[in-house]
Amino acid sequence: MKQLTSLDAQFLAVESSRTYGHVGSLCVYDPSTAPGGTLTVKDLCRMVGERLHLLPPFRWKLVNVPFGLDLPYWVEDPDFDLDFHIRESAIPPPGDDRKLAETVSRIFARPLDRTRPLWELYLIHGLPDGRVALLTKVHHAVVDGVSGNEILTVLLDPSPEGKEIPPDEHAGRHGERVPSDLEMLARGAAGVPRQPLRALRTLPSTLPALTEVPGANAFPVVPALSKGLSRLRGLAGAPTSPEILEITSARAPKTSFNGRISPHRRFAFGSLSLDAVKAIKNELGITVNDVVVTLCASAVRRWLIDRDELPRTPLVAMVPVSVRAPHEAGTFGNRISALIVPIPTDVAHPRDRLVRAHELLRGAKANHAALPASLLTDATAFIPPAVAALAARTTIDLLGRTRPPLNLVISNVPGPRESLFCAGARLEKLFPVSVVVDGVGLNMTVMSYRDHLDFGIVTDQGQIPDAWPFIDHLHTALEELQTVLHRGGRTGVRQRPRSGRAAPA
Repeated sequence: MKQLTSLDAQFLAVESSRTYGHVGSLCVYDPSTAPGGTLTVKDLCRMVGERLHLLPPFRWKLVNVPFGLDLPYWVEDPDFDLDFHIRESAIPPPGDDRKLAETVSRIFARPLDRTRPLWELYLIHGLPDGRVALLTKVHHAVVDGVSGNEILTVLLDPSPEGKEIPPDEHAGRHGERVPSDLEMLARGAAGVPRQPLRALRTLPSTLPALTEVPGANAFPVVPALSKGLSRLRGLAGAPTSPEILEITSARAPKTSFNGRISPHRRFAFGSLSLDAVKAIKNELGITVNDVVVTLCASAVRRWLIDRDELPRTPLVAMVPVSVRAPHEAGTFGNRISALIVPIPTDVAHPRDRLVRAHELLRGAKANHAALPASLLTDATAFIPPAVAALAARTTIDLLGRTRPPLNLVISNVPGPRESLFCAGARLEKLFPVSVVVDGVGLNMTVMSYRDHLDFGIVTDQGQIPDAWPFIDHLHTALEELQTVLHRGGRTGVRQRPRSGRAAPA
């Protein structure tokens, strides 16, 4: 048995009838490279079955401690049924991108069955040109972005012929015996005395950084505490650049996608040239992530302008950051932190917007470098397991009812540069599918693959009924940057108004 960390358990605790906790990806394949030119559920079952011993989370089943006395455990499912987890679907004709996105939205809105291992694969037929799609759903309690990539590495091959799979040293095993409720109650009671010690151990590193915990600004006392700590850091000789001060005290403006979410989602996807993004990066000596955040900020800015909603102050984004050390590869679970950073939606000129994004992200990274890598895990250790679910849902509810601590999520996950194959079928696109919660109804996640960046946009249907305009605006934003940098000038710069809303570009 393996016990969940407090952070892993929080991803379970936040789930409700309106919020789900699983993440995944939409992979588009060309089956013409596979044996027989097809990719079937039988092929997937055979391939996954051969590699199950390399994918421990695929067999983990959740076992709760009665009355929430302690954190839940993973146990290897003795009744594991591979056929339950691998399924088929199809999109109605015409099989275009919008129909595929609607199917993804519908499938992803359904919760995972907690009586079984928390993952599902859907083979989706009906795409143009004979292509097929594979939609994965894996609970965030099991994986973060990096460990999710590790699962893809196991499932995918560098050639259509496949790769050598090491033998299963425990072939024929039938999982673990699931403990009875009485046994789990005894185990939980034994763990109760350790809970205060667990919280006290994290106190020295967590308390000074408490204002940096994502969502903390939802509580009225925290912004004032944040400013006070910033001043103390300055008196103590800590870095006090304007960018860092702006980041630590930034408050997010209210937008139409920062309220309570509905049970329904909207999904859109599209790709941009990675070479074009790298050319912009090289031109200014910045990073790919700087350009990605700028493109997302530009797309959101245009969407808000089209609705006459653009706030004068910049929106605030959460940018997840992996803190998984090299020796933690293959451990799965969550080893993540996050930057909470303003993004330059208030800057009219594309080049100025890019430079400003670079400055803000550089300041956020400098501020984040001083924080403990285990901040999110340590902060959640203060919540007793018995009240963790209630505390998580109360916090999420506050995010939907108060001024939000952030507006959206922007996540950039590096992916492979070489072509990959699934049961012989060539992977063409790799679109992430993520989550939204109360107060944060927009998630923009991007994965790099080969020579392109694949964007997955998830929105709450009640707040943003159509996610496709963001894809159009991302293409426009890249074209604007290419044009401006090619000209080498700042033509068309407009001054920010002294009052009211920011000026449209």
